[in-house]
Amino acid sequence: MSGLRRSDFDYALPPELIAQAPLPLRSASRLLVLDGRTGQFQDRRIDELPGLLLPGDLLVFNDTRVLPARLPARKASGGRVEIFLERILAGSHALVQLRDSKSLSPGQLLHTDGGAVRIIARRAEYWEIELPADGLEFFEQYGQVPLPPYIRRAADDSDRERYQSVWARVPGAVAAPTASLHFDAALLAALEARGIGRVALTLHVGAGTFAPLRSEDLDAHRLHSERYELSGATAAAIARTRQSGGRIVAIGTTVARALESAVCDADLRPGAGETTLFIRPGYRFQVIDALLTNFHLPQSTLLMLVSAFAGREPVLSAYRHATLARYRFFSYGDAMLVFPQAQSPAPA
Repeated sequence: MSGLRRSDFDYALPPELIAQAPLPLRSASRLLVLDGRTGQFQDRRIDELPGLLLPGDLLVFNDTRVLPARLPARKASGGRVEIFLERILAGSHALVQLRDSKSLSPGQLLHTDGGAVRIIARRAEYWEIELPADGLEFFEQYGQVPLPPYIRRAADDSDRERYQSVWARVPGAVAAPTASLHFDAALLAALEARGIGRVALTLHVGAGTFAPLRSEDLDAHRLHSERYELSGATAAAIARTRQSGGRIVAIGTTVARALESAVCDADLRPGAGETTLFIRPGYRFQVIDALLTNFHLPQSTLLMLVSAFAGREPVLSAYRHATLARYRFFSYGDAMLVFPQAQSPAPA
């Protein structure tokens, strides 16, 4: 697609810059603003966002709600197993990762605080299991907050609130759409007072969001599937905003991916679907005009998406600045407001 390789998206990150806990105030984060056309960037704060946007712009949020997806279990032998939810299936079934060093097989029972879980079958890289109760209720009651692997501490009670956006509504994600974590009631009120609208869609972030690329060849990578839903009201609001000259601001890469997946013949198509869209340099964006996003892992598909939007060199230059300026990285870290690089004309 572009001749680029996985290693072309690497950068050096001092480990101490990986945020291990959220700031006391959601809207206290720093904000690095990047203009992809010029490559210039500036240091701001997330509470300055209303002044960085224009009246008539439209923010699109992801209203997915993170499930307590991490569930400790043990085998009959006493060996420990971690059950990590990928998605709830019909009834009491679920699709999960089973993190164990050895010997798991269909029919085997795993014991949890909520009762015995039965392994049904292997499903590609996941396992189908049967729970002793409704899947959603079971994980809500017995699961733990699924903090990302780079947060080197156990989840505590505060994470149940802070690893969740203030507008989280539809349960189904196993990782937070982290750009949303910067918004609180005061910031939302300031945006509304500025004349900036907001709507929502739903994309349930899966465990595959943390899956590393295993090949240098980007064309060899198959991105994990994620479920999304775009309502007719949200699609109509986006169309009205574009017609009136306003900009569509995606709050997070999950929103960008869902919107770009819902395009059909240059129009947004409301409805539910599954997306495996892998956005990387060479991709032509059709919906979004700006992107608010956290800082992403080196060589990750999310860093590639941001690079496709604003240009690889401008993005990596901004990341180098962010490390020198001691920004906080990843899920509980600081944010970027990214404006796009100039796009070449569409082919005739």
